[in-house]
Amino acid sequence: MQGKEAFAIDQLFQVKISEDRMTASLMIKPIEDAKGATVLQLEALLASAGVRYGIRQELLAQIAENPQAYFYTDNVVAVGLQPTPGVNGYVKVLFEDQERKRPAEREDGSVDYREMRQLANVKTGQLIATRVPPLPGTAGTTVTGETVAPKEGKEANFKVGKNVVVNPDKTAMYAAMDGLVTWTDKEKLNVFPVFEINGDVDYHTGNIDFVGTVVIRGNVLTGFRVRASGDIRVTGGVEGAEMESDGSIEISGGIIGSGKGHVKAGVDVKCSFVQESNVTAGQDVLVSQSIMHSNVRAVRSIRCEGAKGLIVGGLLQAGDLVVARTIGNSMSTVTSIEVGLKPELRQELTDLRQQVRQMSENLDKTEKALVLLDQLAAAGQLSADRLAMRIKLNSTRRQVTEELKAAKANILEIERTLEDTDQAKVNVLHTVYGGTKIVIGRYTRFVKDSAKRVTFRYEDGEIAMATLL
Repeated sequence: MQGKEAFAIDQLFQVKISEDRMTASLMIKPIEDAKGATVLQLEALLASAGVRYGIRQELLAQIAENPQAYFYTDNVVAVGLQPTPGVNGYVKVLFEDQERKRPAEREDGSVDYREMRQLANVKTGQLIATRVPPLPGTAGTTVTGETVAPKEGKEANFKVGKNVVVNPDKTAMYAAMDGLVTWTDKEKLNVFPVFEINGDVDYHTGNIDFVGTVVIRGNVLTGFRVRASGDIRVTGGVEGAEMESDGSIEISGGIIGSGKGHVKAGVDVKCSFVQESNVTAGQDVLVSQSIMHSNVRAVRSIRCEGAKGLIVGGLLQAGDLVVARTIGNSMSTVTSIEVGLKPELRQELTDLRQQVRQMSENLDKTEKALVLLDQLAAAGQLSADRLAMRIKLNSTRRQVTEELKAAKANILEIERTLEDTDQAKVNVLHTVYGGTKIVIGRYTRFVKDSAKRVTFRYEDGEIAMATLL
């Protein structure tokens, strides 16, 4: 058998390096009678072509052993190391401007679908975002042994909007005022003092709790709650909801509570009408149409002076003034108007009187029990248990006596303010009907017959009714 013909190794094998130098291939010429090559010879051939890194030794051994099996294939015999790109820096926002995807879970495991929204409330000076630096990449290596630099991560920059400040190192962003963290065009971060809802407060929005002013371009439905550190403005109406504002509450429509909910403002409440509702204001309640069968309290005044200007039913309490066009109706519906004392003091007075009655009853029971125990002690029949009870009851008597004394002192202090009612008055611009109860300070007057254009005020120990000038 004739032996295989000898050829130079570079006549049988050709090294091809890719354009990016990340791979090297070994091409084998299909010469049947040619001798093969050893692994060392193949390594030397690669080295002469400049291939120094990532050589696949196992494949070289297979080619050396059986080159015919690799005649018509692109044999990648060396692979470089790709560089790992760096990670871009980013801005980490600590408050998300989005609705929670799940309703709040109660302690008993049930869920409250009204608690669907979590606002990104922030206070002045509060950290709202930080700048996270990029992470470096790792270098790569070509098959020819050259280093390939990685693509480095990019620095992130704050996109500064309104009412935010960035520290000198540009690593942190802070709120410049109380408000809501909000994204605007081009991903700018802002803090806005007003939160707007374009629609009703319902299960879609959930309850609202905001550190600034809330504007609702719709209605507030029964069972929901709106809380604001600033003002609340509603373009629609309010049903049996809970609304509380440290500022004022202005409602374009009316309040129909159906005996549910409460509207409470630190300053003023302004609306068209109030029906079967509870309303409290730190200063004034201003109603343009009517107040019907409601409990309304204002530290200064309650005014219902519009074209209708009707107050009928319920209880109205104001520190200084109640004014309306009409109070009561021809059916003599009971309508109570109280002025001359801040509503909270009047309520406190009622509570204190109830406490005094309760404490007096408890003290009386304690006294009677002690009388029996004292009699047993005098007869030498006081057991150890009864002796302990006697000691405990004596301690209780001293404590209740002190509390009763303090409560009575508070009652006297509040009652003294009831005497200072010279400026308090109730003005009726058109008609007051029978069935109306007027209270000024500690004095009460029941209106029996209707009268027109009158004012009620305290004079000489009684409530006087005079013509309104």
